[in-house]
Amino acid sequence: MRAPFDSDDTPDLQDVLDALDDAGCRDIIEALDEPRTAKEISDRSGVPMSTTYRKLDLLTDAALLEGRAVLQDDGHHTTEYVVAFEDVVITLDDDRTLGVGIHRPPTSTDERLETLWTEVSKET
Repeated sequence: MRAPFDSDDTPDLQDVLDALDDAGCRDIIEALDEPRTAKEISDRSGVPMSTTYRKLDLLTDAALLEGRAVLQDDGHHTTEYVVAFEDVVITLDDDRTLGVGIHRPPTSTDERLETLWTEVSKET
């Protein structure tokens, strides 16, 4: 998973292509019009729950989705996923090497703090 605040960190081209080539991953992206849990994503996208977590891993490894820890009223936390890009651009540089560019939406201070909290929660 991407480090917090590394919005300029570009994922591996093949990871992005693999994720976008997967119909289930595309269904998940299309279902994420707002932050949602894995269960909500599965219900909304039609991707079976047994497959949803694998697809979420593919998408977060490709830096196309971001998981955020959310504290629930009962004191437990859950992970909500959000789309972490606006555009994906495949590039061909001067030495004829393919690359990928990902344009990300601007983040607020609250969103950056939430991302930091998610990363800290994973470590504890």
